[in-house]
Amino acid sequence: MAKLSPDFERNVFINCPFDDEYAPIFEAIVFAILDFGFLPKCARERLDSSEIRLHKIVELIRSSRLSIHDLSRTELDKTTALPRFNMPLELGIDIGCKTFSPRHRQKSFLIFDSEPYRFQKYVSDLAGQDIHRHGGNPKDAVLRVRDWLRAESNAPIPGGATIYQRYETFRRELPDLCGELRLDVNELTFADFSYTTAWWVRQNT
Repeated sequence: MAKLSPDFERNVFINCPFDDEYAPIFEAIVFAILDFGFLPKCARERLDSSEIRLHKIVELIRSSRLSIHDLSRTELDKTTALPRFNMPLELGIDIGCKTFSPRHRQKSFLIFDSEPYRFQKYVSDLAGQDIHRHGGNPKDAVLRVRDWLRAESNAPIPGGATIYQRYETFRRELPDLCGELRLDVNELTFADFSYTTAWWVRQNT
């Protein structure tokens, strides 16, 4: 039986869209997780082309006690006219991990959707789950993430408004910070953004 990741308690798996429209919410969530002292994990951190994507997702889920699942983007794709079900699929894998693995029973999820009760129309088996809404607003996403992580942590965490103010300061300073670290602010990978955020947090804590 594989051992749990040494960072299992601090790892936060993020299951969300990875397009430009969603990027402001994603980056705000990543900042909040790091500012709270946790570790963001997502499929974009591993770029090994030989690795099967689903295997990568399963490993990230297995190594993370905490997960954020955003179901707000399950609308029909403009090109294919088909729904985007990667996010519900990964949530299902995570629920299965928590349900069937005794060592993962303490896993905790934060589930987002675009509006209350919408999920009941396309994945009714989630009825009874506590679903949250960020309305496409990075600040609201940070507030929800803050409250959830506070409930999952014994350590004191500043209020969500304070964290978001810090994020706004970080965003203003990011171009200069990237210059100092010799990174292109317009071409940051997930690893680059996480590293830069963690560096800023260490310098401003």
